[in-house]
Amino acid sequence: MTGPEKLLAGQLLAGQLADPFAVLGMHPGAAGGQVVRAYQPGAHTLLLRDMANPDVTIDAVHMGSGLFEVELADRAEPFVYELGVDYGDGFRHWSRDAYSFWPMVSDYDQHLFNEGRHHRIYDVLGAHQRQVDGTSGVHFVVWAPNARRVSVIGDFNHWDGRRQPMRSLGSSGLWELFLPGLQAGTVYKYEILSAAGHLLSKADPCARATELPPKTASIVAPPLAHQWQDGAWIAARADRTWHREPLSIYEVHAGSWRFGEDGLPMGWRDLARALGDHVVALGFTHVELMPIAEFPFGGSWGYQVTGYFAPTSRFGTPDDFAWFVDHLHARGVGVIVDWVPGHFPTDAHGLARFDGSALYEHDDPRQGAHPDWGTLIFNFGRNEVCSFLLSNARFWLDQYHVDGLRVDAVASMLYLDYSREAGDWIPNRYGGRENLEAIEFLRQMNILVHADFPGILTLAEESTAWPSVSRPTDSGGLGFGFKWNMGWMNDMLRYMSKDPVYRRHHQSDLTFGMLYAYTENFVLPLSHDEVVHGKKSLLDKMPGDEWQKFANLRLLYGYMFTSPGKKLLFMGGEFGQWSEWNYQRDLEWSSLDYGPHAGVQRLVRDLNALYREHPGLHTSDCDPAGFEWIDCQDAESSAIAFERRGDDGDSVVVVCNFTPVAREAYRIGLPRPGRWIECLNTDSIVYGGSGMGNAGAVTSDDEPWHNRRWSVSLRLPPLATLVFRPDSAQ
Repeated sequence: MTGPEKLLAGQLLAGQLADPFAVLGMHPGAAGGQVVRAYQPGAHTLLLRDMANPDVTIDAVHMGSGLFEVELADRAEPFVYELGVDYGDGFRHWSRDAYSFWPMVSDYDQHLFNEGRHHRIYDVLGAHQRQVDGTSGVHFVVWAPNARRVSVIGDFNHWDGRRQPMRSLGSSGLWELFLPGLQAGTVYKYEILSAAGHLLSKADPCARATELPPKTASIVAPPLAHQWQDGAWIAARADRTWHREPLSIYEVHAGSWRFGEDGLPMGWRDLARALGDHVVALGFTHVELMPIAEFPFGGSWGYQVTGYFAPTSRFGTPDDFAWFVDHLHARGVGVIVDWVPGHFPTDAHGLARFDGSALYEHDDPRQGAHPDWGTLIFNFGRNEVCSFLLSNARFWLDQYHVDGLRVDAVASMLYLDYSREAGDWIPNRYGGRENLEAIEFLRQMNILVHADFPGILTLAEESTAWPSVSRPTDSGGLGFGFKWNMGWMNDMLRYMSKDPVYRRHHQSDLTFGMLYAYTENFVLPLSHDEVVHGKKSLLDKMPGDEWQKFANLRLLYGYMFTSPGKKLLFMGGEFGQWSEWNYQRDLEWSSLDYGPHAGVQRLVRDLNALYREHPGLHTSDCDPAGFEWIDCQDAESSAIAFERRGDDGDSVVVVCNFTPVAREAYRIGLPRPGRWIECLNTDSIVYGGSGMGNAGAVTSDDEPWHNRRWSVSLRLPPLATLVFRPDSAQ
């Protein structure tokens, strides 16, 4: 061994060599021939054999400290060989030498990754089963540019980071190693020696599977074996124009929707069957799953992700999740997943200071630490972070056929001063508060996924007045398909929680939202955030006695489903759960044995059907031509009336009474004469109401009212929404 080789060998033995291939594997000998070196701590002896002549074995010389060497003075050319290691256990363990394989990550992949333009990095980074030169094994690739050494560790090497150090690929910051003989199911992590000399144990950021929390290691996942059956669904999806179609979303926390007979949350397959039955029966078009990428802390509800490419192991395997999506598609139900690019947790095995430096996050806490959540903020100005996150957005659409991404906490990404005091944030290069890099990232994400997956949905949870969130990027927008209308939600819940005697003073809470209703493509969300942390359930927010609470909730749903905007309802709301949502227990399904809860569920079913059947209630959700107030000024009665219409002539008239006072002979103007069918009444007995109504239909009078030529006198039930349509038979 030459002097330079001895120096490198010393660094290898000290666990500080960035290029173990410079010492290990096959190399030209100093005096000709070939030299093979292997590092096998704990080995008693080591043999080498030429795979072309396996009957001949050669003893290696133990150089000390686990380093072995074989000199082959008569071999002028490199050849394929195996090593046989005896650890004193009576067995000879034969395998290809991991340090005999050439680099496998192309220069082009490295270039795209470093440029922030690699949108399929999940095909390169992570752990992938490969066949290389006829040898099966696992190829590991990880990004850790500031590490002094990176190793793959697991049971296969006794979690000893000295045994399988990876090869640095230089300026790209990537490290790789192919380990022959490893298979799917192998549990592993990366051991990283930081520039400061600290040893870190990290899960693989691009792992496809993980151990069941609280364990934190990654698992080598095989390619998905699931045979997709949703080709027709995907093809039809590409032609959908969601702005003009019914979109009614049922938001679900997979771990607490319903427990199985064993008292535990359902697995993906059982959940798919039961949930599919439920949402189909109630008429929802989509299920939206709260985050299902792996997360260590259940109390985060999934919003503190550590395994961005791994469906959580809590409910089964990756193939089980693929089956879940495919089954819902077969039932005619789309699947949206919550996606969390705005922040990540500080768990030691996760992304935080991944290679000992602020790699995925900003180093300065004024940019990199989230003050509310105790989490870290992605550095969107770093190209490799953008490659990672853009690939992750694409991954769920590509590998698991999901139909949309609901992007969490967009407001926290857009503003550098989000939830920060003066002096606790750093302005952008123009001195402003806008996070220019995050804005560009969101635009690129939307451009990418909408181009590659026509017909998918992107929905922004964005709570500020940021302009053009759901407008095309080529006109200056962020490119989202839809934005959650948090203003509508706050106004309505504030209004509905008031005793009806005071509502006449707050009529603007009902009407203000229409001033901006068409500035974005809105979803009206009654989400999980509104039924936790002491906010009470939707039912319990309502004022009055029990009857009035149920009536108010039915009134709210009637108004929501007939107002402009797509619909979202969190699980439990569809039957009026009494308790706040608790992620540690399932929903109060037994309450459906009690009439009023069953009535609420029947109403939600019928509202979804009404919303689907009447173009006037969905084709113009994003078009101001489809809405007109009939009367929004009757604050004294706390009543409103409006018309929804589609461009095909479909029209419905909606009247809401927000007081418990029944009103006889309540007159409203009508857009056309004739007979009008009362097609829905939230006070109907079948929903748990009093049964007051208009005998199924009303006929217009030739009496001008509300600046309309025709009008009608109605019986207006207490705390109720009425929906009328023209009689098609007339």
